Amino acid sequence: MKSIHIRQIDEDTLEKLKYRARLHRRSLQKEIETLLEDAARMIPSVSAESPLLEQLHTVTTGKSQTDWSREELYGPDGR
Repeated sequence: MKSIHIRQIDEDTLEKLKYRARLHRRSLQKEIETLLEDAARMIPSVSAESPLLEQLHTVTTGKSQTDWSREELYGPDGR
């Protein structure tokens, strides 16, 4: 299993994470692991056949038949 080191955590955020860990009766380490695992599960799966960026290529507003490409909205950087 890999390790990460998180720097510059806001003191209030750290205290809230500690409080949350106590509520769930687990260590701060385990609480953060659980939060990260839950967040990772929410990310759509990306397969070799259909990369995530291709799935997000166009945007439909729902108000008209107009579609915009990602490049039109964000430029060549895709931001």
